[in-house]
Amino acid sequence: MPVKILMVCLGNICRSPLAEGILRSKLPENKFIVDSAGTGNWHIGSKPDERSIYTAKKNGLDISNQLGKHFIPLFFDTYDYIFVMDNSNYDNVISQAKSLEHKNKVHLILDQIFLGENVDVPDPFYGLQNGFDIVFDMLDESCTILAKKLLDKHIR
Repeated sequence: MPVKILMVCLGNICRSPLAEGILRSKLPENKFIVDSAGTGNWHIGSKPDERSIYTAKKNGLDISNQLGKHFIPLFFDTYDYIFVMDNSNYDNVISQAKSLEHKNKVHLILDQIFLGENVDVPDPFYGLQNGFDIVFDMLDESCTILAKKLLDKHIR
C-alpha cells in the first residue's frame, strides 16, 4: 500500500500545491501518494494561484491540474504524514486531532532544514512573483531532504 503524504497551508492555492508538486516529483508514484489541502475553505475546487503554477512550470513541474481541498479530521486516518507550511497551520491542524497518534503525524515542513526552530514558509499570496520563487526554493530544499528520509524508511 502506498505511503500517503499531505501538504497543508491556509488556502491550498500557493504553498501546499507547490510542496505537493515538488515532493511528488522526488518520489516514485507507485509507492507514494502526495496530496495537499488548506485549513481554510475559500478555494475548494480551485486551481493553484497562477503565480504558483508559473513558478512550478519554470522549474519543470506542472501543478495546473491540482484542485483545492479543505482539511478535514478524516485526513488523520487517510494520510501517514501531514506536513504544514507554518505554525498557524500547525495549530489549526493539531486542534482537530483526536489522539496522540494523529498529532504525531503533523510536522512543520521546514523542520527538515531547521529542526526544532519552528520556521514558517512565508505566505507569498499578497506579495510579488519573487516571493513564490523564494518559497519554491525553500520547499525544494526541504522536500529533497524529506524524500530521502521517506525513501530510506519505506523503500530501501
